[in-house]
Amino acid sequence: MARELLLDRAWPTAVAFFLALAALPAVVFGLLVVLGGLHPLPAFLGWAICSAVAVGFGVLLGRDIVVMTRLVRALQTRPEDMPRETTLLVPGMRSLGQEAIGLIHAERLSRARLIASAAEDRALVERLPDPLMKLDAAGNLVWRNDSAVAAFGTETAALLRHPALRTALGDGAKTGTPVRTSLTMAVPVPRDLDVTVIPVGEGVYVLVTDRTHERALEKMRADFVANSSHELRTPLASLIGFIETLRGPAADDPEAQQRFLGIMAEQAARMQRVIADLLSLSRIEISEHQPPEELLNLRPLLERIVAGMEPMLQENGTRLEVALPPDLPAVPADADQLAQVFTNLLDNAIKYGKRGGCIKLVAARAGTDARFEANGILVSVADDGMGIPREHIPRLTERFYRVDKGRSRAVGGTGLGLAIVKHVISRHRGRLVIDSTEGRGTTFTVWLPARAAG
Repeated sequence: MARELLLDRAWPTAVAFFLALAALPAVVFGLLVVLGGLHPLPAFLGWAICSAVAVGFGVLLGRDIVVMTRLVRALQTRPEDMPRETTLLVPGMRSLGQEAIGLIHAERLSRARLIASAAEDRALVERLPDPLMKLDAAGNLVWRNDSAVAAFGTETAALLRHPALRTALGDGAKTGTPVRTSLTMAVPVPRDLDVTVIPVGEGVYVLVTDRTHERALEKMRADFVANSSHELRTPLASLIGFIETLRGPAADDPEAQQRFLGIMAEQAARMQRVIADLLSLSRIEISEHQPPEELLNLRPLLERIVAGMEPMLQENGTRLEVALPPDLPAVPADADQLAQVFTNLLDNAIKYGKRGGCIKLVAARAGTDARFEANGILVSVADDGMGIPREHIPRLTERFYRVDKGRSRAVGGTGLGLAIVKHVISRHRGRLVIDSTEGRGTTFTVWLPARAAG
């Protein structure tokens, strides 16, 4: 018991209690001796007996004080160390200790349930498909779930500074009720968002729902009807005119029939190409706000594309020079979409470059060109054709924009190839730069970002 007292921080209380119990009989018997009512020897014996009884009781009670102190300390620091049964010796203290242990274990169980419930709630919030963020009273970001990290990443600060969101935060702080607003983010790609501001206590939760896909579908339908009706009107009118001619004046003219049927086949093929490119562009725009995640090695992809262009190169008498280093880093990319990009660029270089000329396809690590960030890959396609007038370059990636409409249609162009290139590169968070000098040729340079380290 003495060792327990010495090792426990409750021992000063117990010692003071022992001294008080021993001092009380000494005071009583001392007064009796001084007043002459009792002989010193009997007084000493009485004091010794009472002191022994008091100290014995004090030892038991002091031990229980130490045990109770440990119970309270365990509750404050390590509830898992709490015993299930009391070891108190004094009957009254024993029942009190047992009740304390029961209360402590009930509190421990309640705390464990609360922790488990909070963990389940946190796990649920983390797995929400929609981005969720918590802000403090000043509007600073406190926490965000995995969906918010994936959806916005480094653009979170731009979202929180958006005027429409700041207005909604102010309205929510004033009313204390949820406020819903819609906003558009322009970078890195246009996105339409519905945001709900939910005030809770001193902070506020911001729930974001991305409506880009739905609104892109609506826009796609409207654009498809408008663009297709505009671009298909001319070939459709030609087909109708030739059909009427074949039914009427040329009904008995085999030579005219063959010529008209050839033209009709060309117009039908053109309509087919326009529709295919419109559908392709629409599919790309729908997924443009979601960057690809799968890593891709560009060199094998470019080699397959080059092999597929051989027939066109031979037909045009064009030479293709290729420089693809073996140590190109992998980039997050959609292989099919990038194949479409580089096929379009090479196809344009063959069609609009010099007949019998030279085309250069070069890939390299970024860093050699100050216009682009160093963390990525550069792929350029250069021809030695007539070049493009400077005033046309900013509009080349617009839908159906053609520098030379007659020549474009003659070589089978739909006016959508560079629009497709632009949107694919935008989805990959890359850049397209066009350099051209009239009479010397054009170079299309694509920069694709590599995955950030860590």
